[in-house]
Amino acid sequence: MNPAPVIIYSSPLCGYCWAAKRILQKLNVDFREINCNENPQECAEVRARTGHRTVPMIFVGSHFIGGCDELRQLVQRDAFLPLLEAHGTRENT
Repeated sequence: MNPAPVIIYSSPLCGYCWAAKRILQKLNVDFREINCNENPQECAEVRARTGHRTVPMIFVGSHFIGGCDELRQLVQRDAFLPLLEAHGTRENT
């Protein structure tokens, strides 16, 4: 798998953030985590841009997918890995 441009904006005390990261790890998806406690201005800008008020905030490339519940739904519908492939984040095997 290529390094995935999956970005998760999170907080270290957020159970939903931990759950989303476990889902990504279970799928062997590389991600970059941005801690909102350490980067409050960047997270505020993302909140303003997306209208999403809670963490996690998850992006595949520039595509905002939502939070943990939306990630879980995409995985359950077998739509998350195709989304990664569509954004050029997985090698063709």
